[in-house]
Amino acid sequence: MFVRDIIKELPEPKPPYNTISSLVRILEDKGMVGHKAYGRTYEYFPLVSKAAYRKHIFGSLVKNYFDNSYADLMSFMAKDSNLSTEEQEDLKDFIKKHYD
Repeated sequence: MFVRDIIKELPEPKPPYNTISSLVRILEDKGMVGHKAYGRTYEYFPLVSKAAYRKHIFGSLVKNYFDNSYADLMSFMAKDSNLSTEEQEDLKDFIKKHYD
């Protein structure tokens, strides 16, 4: 996408072009996106899949907020969230299926 295409997708009030351009360059510096140059205009594209990004972010969440303990995360989810009984059972079934 071009920066102008990204801006079109954002809700009102639209941020300034330079703000989005700066954010995309930061993402590029972090290795998340690449670009193709057309003169002074750049078309940006993802270098990291959504699944890989999700895995990275989730791993960081567990590491930074739950002392790298998935058990602490699960305990938090079970105690402090509004999981329905059905969602709790689905979670238990998933854990049993994949980790027993």
